[in-house]
Formats: sequence, C-alpha cells, structure tokens
Amino acid sequence: MFVNEKILLVEDDQSISEMVNNQLMKEGFMVETAFDGEEGIERFSKQSFDLIILDLMIPKIDGLECLKLIRERSLIPILIMSAKDGDVNKALGLGFGADDYITKPFSMIELIARVKAAIRRATDYSKVVKKVDSEVIHFGTLTIDISNFSAHKNGKNLKLTSKEFHILKLFISNPNQVFTKAQVYNKIWNEDYFGDENVINVHIKRLRGKIEDDPSKPQYIKTLWGIGYKLGEP
Repeated sequence: MFVNEKILLVEDDQSISEMVNNQLMKEGFMVETAFDGEEGIERFSKQSFDLIILDLMIPKIDGLECLKLIRERSLIPILIMSAKDGDVNKALGLGFGADDYITKPFSMIELIARVKAAIRRATDYSKVVKKVDSEVIHFGTLTIDISNFSAHKNGKNLKLTSKEFHILKLFISNPNQVFTKAQVYNKIWNEDYFGDENVINVHIKRLRGKIEDDPSKPQYIKTLWGIGYKLGEP
C-alpha cells in the first residue's frame, strides 16, 4: 500500500535523520531529507510529497514557521517531532496545522505506525472527497465546500487546517448525532482512542476560535458535559 509513497524528512540531527531515513526506506517509502527549515521549504516547493516529518528545533527557519508556510499552500499530512511538550501544543493548538506528533525519544515502531496512519487517513479522505463532486454545505453563516477543502464564514475564508476541516465536516454532515471524544478521534484520526483528550481538546478549541462568534459560548459545536459534542443550531 505504501510502496513509492514519498516522504520529506526535515531533521537537523544527522544520526536521527539517517536512522529514520533507513527505516522508512525498509518499509518501502521514498525519502528526501533536509537538515534545516530553509532547505525543507525549498524541497517542498520543488517536489510533490505524500507526508512531511518535521522536527521543530531546526536551524535557519524553525519548525513552527515551516509549518505555517507549508499550511498556507498545502493540506499535506505533517507529522512533527519534538522533545518539548510546549512546542507540540503550539503546533497543534495555535493554528500551525500539524496533523500528528511524536515526542523524542521515540521508538521506530511508533514512528512508522504514525506515518502509515497519517498517509492512510489522507488517502482515504481523498477518495471520499472525489465521490462527492463539488458538494457545498451551507449551515448558518458557514459555507463548507467539500470538493476543495475550504470553509467560509460570512464569505470570509476561515483558513482551516486539515484536521479542523475534517472535524467541522464530521459534525455538519451528521447534524443530529452526538459524538464522544473517542468517536471523534476514531473517525478523524482513524486510530483507537486511548484517552488522550488533549489532542481533541486543542483541535476543538482552535476550530471554535475560527467558526464561533464567541468561542466561550459556542453555538456551532456544543459540548455535552460528560458525553461529548454535538452540532448546535445554525
């Protein structure tokens, strides 16, 4: 399934880069490496990739800035690596647009599993979108265009990340359904849920910040305390 999938690895530590590169190649992936943010952006601009593995602590252009620059142009899956939880929270929660993360030190088994899951999710969602054929959903002041991954509020582009868009689509496509955090995680991340609420909380909070008039009093994605979330009234 993953043969010939192409990955961009941006990591300034030579030993880590070689270790990850070798393991990915053993799994059948093609890998391009970059050792700083400037080189990473240059390679991203000139080639097509299926996933980016991005260390946050890299020279010239740091990982968070790279994330921001890439997300302005693409919804490509991005897996970040970092030894600092604070940087991970920023990447997930401040609109930079990471899809998943792994903290150092990590096992190669976990890394490969996350890489395959991220590519699988992107591939599966792409297949779904191709079947929709320009479906546009209007909900209150929101307009969601499934075919081109865009969402607008009162005509203004919301600039949602990949995960934010998928979460919004999940709720708007199922207006009467209550979703537990486990169900949200299973459907969006396509993985088993092990109680890591932080990832979901951060993405929901950021999404609300973009779609709600008052994020502290959400109207579109409502919290049902002790249960989960539900789409509100438009």
